[in-house]
Formats: sequence, C-alpha cells, structure tokens
Amino acid sequence: MTNDMVSETPMEPVLTDDELKAAAEPDAPKAEESREAAQDRPRTVVVAEDESVNRMDLVAMLEDNGYEVVGEAANGEEAVELTRKHRPDVVCMDVKMPRMDGIAAAGVICDENIAPVVMLTAFSQPDLVRQATGAGAMAYVTKPYEESKLLPALEVAMGRFAEINDLLDTVERGETQLKDAQEEVRKLEAQLKKAEETLEERKLVDRAKGLLMDKADFSEQGAFRWIQKTSMDQRIPKKRLAMAIIAKYGDPKPESNND
Repeated sequence: MTNDMVSETPMEPVLTDDELKAAAEPDAPKAEESREAAQDRPRTVVVAEDESVNRMDLVAMLEDNGYEVVGEAANGEEAVELTRKHRPDVVCMDVKMPRMDGIAAAGVICDENIAPVVMLTAFSQPDLVRQATGAGAMAYVTKPYEESKLLPALEVAMGRFAEINDLLDTVERGETQLKDAQEEVRKLEAQLKKAEETLEERKLVDRAKGLLMDKADFSEQGAFRWIQKTSMDQRIPKKRLAMAIIAKYGDPKPESNND
C-alpha cells in the first residue's frame, strides 16, 4: 500500500451500536402517543346564550365536566361565526336570541354540516321541538340546565352526528364506486363494439379476398396485399373497399322463377 492511500474507516465509530439501533427504531410509539393524545383531548363546545348569567353557569358546568368551551356567543349570528371558526365537537344553542334566533342559526350550522347542535329552551312545546329538529338539531334540553340532562344530550348529539357523517361517507364512496363501475362498463361496451366491428370487417375482407382469388386470378397473399395497399394508398377503409369488391364480384341474387 502506498503512502497516498488512506483508509476511509475512522479510528472510532461515528455512531455506536446503541445509537444505530435507536436510529433504526420506527416512530410508531410517537405516533401512538399522538393518537392517544387526540383521543384524550377534551371535547370542544361553542355556547350560544344571550343571558350572560345563564351563559356563565352553562360554561362553568361544561368546564367542570371536562369540556373545553372555545367560543361564547350572545346571538345567533355570533354562534354561526364562532362555529365556523372553531369547528367544535358540539354547539349548545339557546332558542330565543337576538339578531338571529337559535333555530335559524342551527339551520345554518347543520346545513353546512359543521357540528351537531343541542338546543336549549325554557319550553318543551312540541311545535318548538319540531322546528328545532327540522332545522337539524340533534337533541334539546329544557331549562334550568342540569348535568343529568345536558351531558347525555351532548353525547347523544355527537354520536348521532358521527353516525350521520359515517353514513354520508359510505354513500359518497358508494356513488364513487358506482361512477367508476359505470365508466368501466362504458369502456367495455366501446371495446366490445370495436371488436364486433373488427370481426365484421375481417369477414368482409375474407370474402372480398376470396372473390379476388376466384374472379381476378389473385393468389391469397396477393389478394390480401392488394386490399391492404389499396386501402392505404386511396385512404379507403378496408371494410368499405371489401364491400365495393363484393358488390362488383359477388354472386348475383338468383332470379325468382315465375313459371
């Protein structure tokens, strides 16, 4: 070995065996921790209640039970804006509010499919309940608010919202699969039509070739080459050229016997 040649192996390893082993380990534990953290995060809520005292009591009740209140609205317009901004897990919406009532605000939120809405009302009138559910509300709770009524209503609303969205996703996937299947059928139909046309053309060319062999003294190979070359030179489709040959050399139809 000459003096110009230097070993590329370092005197000490760049990474130890333990360091190499750690580098080779997948990041699954971290990913698992991230998923668990997402599952353990508190449920987020937007509270819409025009009476400040009731709103404060409601926020305190929710926070005491592990919910995170990400927005507080005093009217329906604010409720819609905050829901669009924060996209909470659920919305607590009072029915009677200024500028836009709770039922109208719930209709906007549900139409945009942002979050489930639980209506809060001092009344349990059937017509009001029908209006709320017609607007898309998943549940309703009558005042005064009680944990035993409110918390289950929130869970029911979130559960129904998740089920509906799962169903919508299933329907959307089904529609996509149906469109893909229809497109595949169209392609297969086009391929079948092309195959049928090719078969018809081949039969006509074979018949024309036979007529050229019989009537014009062509060899089989010569007849085929003549049809092929003439089709290319004159830019006439083989099918039309074959039909012209058949029309010229084909056997005439037998005359009917009038005797």
